[in-house]
Amino acid sequence: MTDRTLPTLGFTDIPAKHPLSYPGRPITRPTLLTAGELWELTPTTPGGRLGSWTVDTSPGEGPKDGPEESPKVPLDAILTTLGHPPTATRHPLIAVGSNASPAQLHHKLSRPGHPATVPMVPVDVHGIAVGCSAHIARYGYVASAPYTAPGARTPLVISWLDAEQLAAVDATEYPNYRRVLLSGTEYPMVLPSGERLGGAYLYVGERGVLMSPDGTERPLPGGGDQSALLTRLLAGSPRLRELLGPDPGTWVARAGADPAVRKSGTRIFEEEGWALPQPDLLRCPEDDHDAPDDPRDPADPSTTSTTSTTDPTSTTDPEASAGPKSYGALTSPE
Repeated sequence: MTDRTLPTLGFTDIPAKHPLSYPGRPITRPTLLTAGELWELTPTTPGGRLGSWTVDTSPGEGPKDGPEESPKVPLDAILTTLGHPPTATRHPLIAVGSNASPAQLHHKLSRPGHPATVPMVPVDVHGIAVGCSAHIARYGYVASAPYTAPGARTPLVISWLDAEQLAAVDATEYPNYRRVLLSGTEYPMVLPSGERLGGAYLYVGERGVLMSPDGTERPLPGGGDQSALLTRLLAGSPRLRELLGPDPGTWVARAGADPAVRKSGTRIFEEEGWALPQPDLLRCPEDDHDAPDDPRDPADPSTTSTTSTTDPTSTTDPEASAGPKSYGALTSPE
């Protein structure tokens, strides 16, 4: 049996535990993260919905406790068998930083006896690029944040989270980020299958992104080597060197240990004039319920869910008209 555990596949660094490894290693192909293992997802038809993509469940190859009747089983069947919500009721969330790393996501979402199960898929997003958030994160690193970049086409990662998982990730991002609903019409997003998404959630930095300390007013690129980034920031500000220097190791040790240090460092970013606000992204709605987004007919009792939101096998979406929008409610743009 192939060993598909995260460490064996090279996903060893968890930025929450090793800050200078931020943002961690991202997935580069469609994957199902489950029980600390990665299983490849394969699109079945051009433009086909995620739930129809297949997982290889050949003898000895499928996820633990998954179905065994066919070597290629639809993702939704796998999720249902494992007791998890299907894709239509999950919430697509674009990652620009460590949430694209299965090791970090497994660390955030798993608890004893309940490892996370999350489909993770590469996506090309148009009009968005990755910079550095103008704040110092709780673990001491400077995290990534998106910014508008007309004409850009950026490879990112989307995770399909259930309601509980989305709330758990929210708790790790607020108050420094705001989760907004990115429109697939304004910011086209395309999956490897060719499917264009109607929208997806994105965490936007409340303080904007960092500009280059050299005064060029260009956003610093995010997602690269954390040590190199911190070295560059230290070189650009005597005040940062006094607070967090002389090197990246000292930076993350001091900042990770003391909220007051993080707050002071974040304030220095602003006072140095390095913060570039992102008003266009912050104007995106957090949860837009104005449009009729529920595919069910409320006049037909047979199509209206009476199940609890905690029923993992329900194929209807009890949150389609309240709370975050689901993949099933976010139809593809014309």
